[in-house]
Amino acid sequence: MINEQLINPRSIVVVGGSNDTAKPGGKVLKNLIDGNFAGDLYVTNLKETRVQGIKSYFDVADLPEVDLAVIAIAAHFVPDTVEVLARQKNTRAFIVLSAGFSEESEAGATLEKRLVEVVDSVGGALIGPNCIGVLTPNHHSVFTYPIPKLHPGGCDFVSGSGATACFIMEAGIPNGLTFANVFSVGNSAQTGVEEVLKYMDETFDPEYSARVKLLYIEDISKPQMLMHHAASLIRKGCRIAAVKAGSTEAGSRAASSHTGALASSDAAVDALFRKAGILRCFGREDLVAVASVYMLPPLQGRKLAVITHAGGPAVMLTDALSRQGMEVPHIDSPASRELLTRLFPGSSVANPIDFLATGTAEQLGLILDYADNHFHEVDGMVVIFGTPGLFPVFDVYDVLDQKMRNCRKPIFPVLPSVLTAREEVAAFAAKGHVFFPDEVVMAGALSRVYYTLPPVAGDFDSLPVERERIRRAVEAAGDGYLPPDVVGELLDAAGILRVREAVAGSREEAVEAAGRLGFPVAMKVVGPVHKSDVGGVVLGVKDAAQAGREFERMMRIRDTHGILIQPMLEGAELFAGAKREDNFGHLLMCGMGGIFIEVLKDVASRLSPLTMEEALEMIGSLKGRKILEGVRGQKGIDTQKFAEVLVRLSALVEAAPEIDEMDLNPLLGKGEMIVAVDARISLSK
Repeated sequence: MINEQLINPRSIVVVGGSNDTAKPGGKVLKNLIDGNFAGDLYVTNLKETRVQGIKSYFDVADLPEVDLAVIAIAAHFVPDTVEVLARQKNTRAFIVLSAGFSEESEAGATLEKRLVEVVDSVGGALIGPNCIGVLTPNHHSVFTYPIPKLHPGGCDFVSGSGATACFIMEAGIPNGLTFANVFSVGNSAQTGVEEVLKYMDETFDPEYSARVKLLYIEDISKPQMLMHHAASLIRKGCRIAAVKAGSTEAGSRAASSHTGALASSDAAVDALFRKAGILRCFGREDLVAVASVYMLPPLQGRKLAVITHAGGPAVMLTDALSRQGMEVPHIDSPASRELLTRLFPGSSVANPIDFLATGTAEQLGLILDYADNHFHEVDGMVVIFGTPGLFPVFDVYDVLDQKMRNCRKPIFPVLPSVLTAREEVAAFAAKGHVFFPDEVVMAGALSRVYYTLPPVAGDFDSLPVERERIRRAVEAAGDGYLPPDVVGELLDAAGILRVREAVAGSREEAVEAAGRLGFPVAMKVVGPVHKSDVGGVVLGVKDAAQAGREFERMMRIRDTHGILIQPMLEGAELFAGAKREDNFGHLLMCGMGGIFIEVLKDVASRLSPLTMEEALEMIGSLKGRKILEGVRGQKGIDTQKFAEVLVRLSALVEAAPEIDEMDLNPLLGKGEMIVAVDARISLSK
C-alpha cells in the first residue's frame, strides 16, 4: 500500500546513515540533504554522534516519533528495527534499501515475511526490500544517481529493478525527458508495481498529476489490478508504456493442445496490455522513445511532413514511417510551389521537404508555418536537423522551440548531432523539450503510439449461453480431456454450431452411422490426443465397405476406444481455442486452422471476457485475413459470425473456469456457416 507518510512525510530517519557517501546509508542521507527535505531529518549510527552534520542516535529506541524510516542495515537486523519503529515511534512508512531477503535465500524469505507482517499489523506502507528507494518532490530517498529535476509535467516511473530504473533515467534525461515521481519497488514484498499504479489511479488529480506513466515489470502477480487501474488512468487522460522482462519461450509450459502449445505467459502479458491500453516496449531506449512521443501533443492523423537539411536521414525516416503504417504524402499545391520560391535553388518541397545544408533558421520557420497552416495533406511534422560543426546552430533550435510552442500540429524534433551540437541541443532541451537522437527509432515509437488502441470498454457483449447446462456438464465430468458427447454438450450449451456426428463402438454401428449421416464421411479415433500423428483420421470415406475396413484398422490404434464419424464438409479451415493462464484468466486465440496453425503460427490472442469489437480486431490482425475474405474466386467467410464464435467461446470459459485447454480445430467457414468439426476440451478442477 501507499500512504501519506510515504509520499509526504513530516519526518524521516535514515537507519544506518553514514558519513561515507560510498555506502547506501551515506548516499541516501546526502541525497535527502541535497534535495532540501523540509521536515525533520534523523539518523541512527552505532558509532557516530553526528553524521553529515546531523545529530545521530545509537539506537532507534531513542528516536522521537518519525513518519518514514529509510533503512540501510544488514537484513537480519531489519525486522526487529522495524518492529521498534512501528510499535514505539508511530512510524507508518518504510523504505528498506537492504538486500539479503527473498532474492537470496529461504532464510531471507523468512525475514521478509516477518517484515511484512510487522508493517501490515500497523497499517503501514513498505517499499522494498532490496530497492534503490523513492523519489518524490518532497524527498529524495534514494541511494543512487541520477536524480532528475522533478517536475509535475514529467513522467511517473515505477520499476521492479533499481538498477534498471537508474539506466532508464540515464537514457532519458539527456534527451530532455523529465520525471515527476520515481518508485523502485525491489522485491515488492508488500507494495509492487500494481499497488503503486492503484495509488496513482485512486489519487489522480486532473490538474496536478503526471499524465505519462512508465513501468518496468519483471513479474505481474496481480494482473487484474494492473489492468483495471491502468485502464482507469488511461480513460482519465494518461498514457502508459511498460517493459515486461522475462518474455522468452523458455518460460512457457509444455502443453498437449495446439492452444496450449501456442499460448504462453508472454502472450497473456501482450493480451493484458492490449486490453488495458498499455503500450508494450522491449528495452530502455524503446521505452524512452515512446515516453518522449507521449510528452508531445498527440497526432490526429497518420500523415507526416518530413523536414530536413540532410537527404539521407530523411530517406531512412520516410522508409521507416511507411513500413510501419504511417504516410509521408506527396505535396504539390499552389502553397508548396509558393514556398519553393522562398527557399534556395535546389530545395525540394514535395515531401520530404529538403531545404539543403545551406538552409537557414528563417527558412525552417517558414517551412513549419506553411506545413502548419497551408499543407492540409499532413497532420504533423518531423524536423531532422543536425550540424557538421562549421558554425553554431542555436538560432535554428530557437526557431524550433518557438514553433513547437505555437504550431497547431505537433512537431517531432530529431536532433542527431548530440556531440557536435552538444551545447545547442542541451539549450534546446533545457527549454522543456524532448528530442530524438535517431530518426528510425523515433518512427517506430511514433507509429506504435499512434496505433495503440484505447482500453477495452467495461461492458462486455452478452450472447445467450445456457449457463446452468454448462455447469451441470462440468460438475458431472472428471479432470482431463472430455469424451465427445460431453464436448458436444458444452458446445451446444454455448451456442457454437458443430457438425453432426456419431460415435461407433462396433463395425456395424460405424457402417450404420456413416450411411445415416451421408457419404462421404470423415472418421476419427476417440482416445489419442493427436489423432493425425497416429493415423487416426481418414477423410472422404465413400461407402459402407470402406467404412467397415477403416473402423477395424483404426480400432487397433493404441488407446482408441471408439470411432467418431462426421459428414464431410467444405470451407476454409479456422482455429479457435482457449487456455487458462495462471492469474490472468483465460487466453482466447484464433487463426487459420488445420496444419496452418502449426506451420504458420498466425495466431491472435486476447484475454477473456471478450467483446465483439475485440473479436473482430483479433480476426483483422491475422496475416491470413485475406484468405478469410476470399481469394481467386473462393467465397470468404462471414467474419462477424467467426467473431460471434469467439465471443461465445469467451462466455463458455467464463461460465466454466475449470476449462484448462480447449481447441476448436478445425472450424470450417463458408459464407455465414462457421461450424466446429473437431473439438477438444480439457478440465482441471
